[in-house]
Amino acid sequence: AISPVTSAQTSFTILLSKRTVAVLLIIFSTLCVKTSSFGHLALKASFKGSPRRGRQMSSSLKAYSFGPFTIPPSTVFYETPLTFAFVNLRPIVPGHVLICPKRPSLLLKDLTHAEYSDLWATVRAVQAVVEESKGAGGSNVAVQDGPEAGQSVKHVHVHVLPRVGGDFERNDDIYEEIEGWGPWKNTNQPKIQVPDDADRSERTLEIMGEEAESYRSNF
Repeated sequence: AISPVTSAQTSFTILLSKRTVAVLLIIFSTLCVKTSSFGHLALKASFKGSPRRGRQMSSSLKAYSFGPFTIPPSTVFYETPLTFAFVNLRPIVPGHVLICPKRPSLLLKDLTHAEYSDLWATVRAVQAVVEESKGAGGSNVAVQDGPEAGQSVKHVHVHVLPRVGGDFERNDDIYEEIEGWGPWKNTNQPKIQVPDDADRSERTLEIMGEEAESYRSNF
């Protein structure tokens, strides 16, 4: 027979065990919540200030090549491992920027699948930022794929030109401007003569750097 003392001890032990388990569960749950919250905050902090994709460019990083030209780092405002975006020396409209693959390639078909996909993903990200920055309702996105198509620099590049109402008297005049565009005057070989093209003057590196900086903060 079980003595009353033994029975009482057993009941106490069981009760203590249940309470111990309950306390441990409460402690464990609290730690899980705190750990989860900490992890969420840490994850949030890791994304805070980060670019939407790729990363921002620092003006202290290396320059990239655009055909035979060297692009100053201060004018490059966004990059991924395969692509970079920079402001324009001779913009057709405010916010006219260029996006290029880092590997020099003449034609779109010369790009690898990864380079091609990354180029257009970057165009989409850059277009959104530039349109917001300039208050534009849309953009012209253009590629002159090869010299016969009017390519002025032998390096694949995409033009993004944010558009606002009334920026051209005739909306389609933008295509003539793109046709005659060149990064420097001595590379400009227009197939269509644009009378007002000479009115676009080259900008200083300082002004271009300031514009690039205004875009960096939005990625």
